[in-house]
Amino acid sequence: MSGAGASILRYRPRRSPGDSTAWLGMLLFLGSWSMLFAALFAAYGVLRLRSPGWPPADQAPLPLLLPGANTLAIVASSAALQSALRSAREGRTAGVLPAAAAALALGAIFLAGQAALWTGLWRAGLRPDGGPFPSVFYGLTVFHALHVLVGLFGLGWVVARAAKASFGPARHLGLRLWCGYWHFVGAVWVLLYLTVFVL
Repeated sequence: MSGAGASILRYRPRRSPGDSTAWLGMLLFLGSWSMLFAALFAAYGVLRLRSPGWPPADQAPLPLLLPGANTLAIVASSAALQSALRSAREGRTAGVLPAAAAALALGAIFLAGQAALWTGLWRAGLRPDGGPFPSVFYGLTVFHALHVLVGLFGLGWVVARAAKASFGPARHLGLRLWCGYWHFVGAVWVLLYLTVFVL
């Protein structure tokens, strides 16, 4: 075998059994939350099908522009975090911190946009106690936002570790786990945006 080939084999990172167990645990965790969100979406669907009009005639339609911008922010955040993970896996450690910081900033922008959305709708008279439509809207979006908030704490930890160059080809499990969680949060929001705001 050539020296270059031997070098590649020598430095190829191998996942430990602990890494596989941690990733399996994350998949099981996300699976349980997926079932919970599926139940919420099902309840939303039942309410919508039973309503003669959606939104009800006495409720103004939900805006599209601000939640659409929020959607772009969280999708871009997810892409940035994936870029950080790719950089860590490929040994480009200098690229991990900027990408992770961008993911954190875009996630914070998403959450701030959600707060602006709720504030505007509240001032327009859409209150959680105003019937099935607003109660379901706030229930879904606020519950999702709580998951985003948890994710932002996780991304803050990722950024702090990346600032110390703690991630590399052989040690990026924490980044990988939070990346999986963040992709889940982003995917749920895209589904929320399509079903609650667009359709």
